Amino acid sequence: MHPAPSVIIFTTFSGLGFGLLFWLGIGAIVPTGLSAFIWFTSAYACAVGGLLASTFHLGRPERAIKAFSQWKTSWLSREGIAAVLALVIMAIYGAGLVFTGTRVAFLGWLGAFGAIATVFTTSMIYTQLKTVPRWHHWTTPVLFLGLSFGGGALLAGQVTNAIVLLALAGVLQAYAWIAGDQRFLNSGSDMQTATGLGHIGKVRAFEPPHTGSNYLMREFIYVVGRKHAKRLQIIATALGFIAPIILFILPFNHIFAALAVLCHIAGVLCLRWLFFAQTEHVVGLYYGKR
Repeated sequence: MHPAPSVIIFTTFSGLGFGLLFWLGIGAIVPTGLSAFIWFTSAYACAVGGLLASTFHLGRPERAIKAFSQWKTSWLSREGIAAVLALVIMAIYGAGLVFTGTRVAFLGWLGAFGAIATVFTTSMIYTQLKTVPRWHHWTTPVLFLGLSFGGGALLAGQVTNAIVLLALAGVLQAYAWIAGDQRFLNSGSDMQTATGLGHIGKVRAFEPPHTGSNYLMREFIYVVGRKHAKRLQIIATALGFIAPIILFILPFNHIFAALAVLCHIAGVLCLRWLFFAQTEHVVGLYYGKR
């Protein structure tokens, strides 16, 4: 699929922001006063900034508010509701720490659950799509949550948790790449099923359905070379997982910690680009592109 910058920014920074809110909510760190204001501002900048970035990919952004009414059937609607509830609860929780130095544990845990729910609902927007075999798998939500928890732990300075979570996420990401490469082939979709002409025998494309490009071809048919994908996978793994772990294993240093965060963000941006660019939508079969 077309790797739109707005969606890459959204999935990267909202995950980091809600991951940090999770660690703040469970009390992994309990800042007060100005320190709390800085921590919560950082988390909200990532979470809200990512959510706002996603609206740039909408055809009619002014209608985004209508998405909240479809919560019974739409994971996008559930994501919006979960995000608003989590942000409101965590704002109240954070206000107590900033202005009175008081931690209301119940609100913190409730907000942390809301942060988890938001990341999970975001992942399910993609996981639910049977037309995208690479996404339609349990590894998609687990990776979204793993990167959010791991990235949040990194931002929160939770050294041990960050190392363990990023290591697990790195292994799972490698498995998702390897298994995902075969998932489209094993899905049972081919030119026969795409055209509905399988009953007459083997089908091949003689001419394209139309002479010009269209929305489906622009959005759902994007091909990245295997050689380039492998190179980007190595870069993403090195920056997103290996470099932060090594920098956190070294004796603590604020410069090393900042580098670890920057490396991780760069790696996740690369991961998200691959997440969309490597996607194979079955509609490509109809156009003879798969």
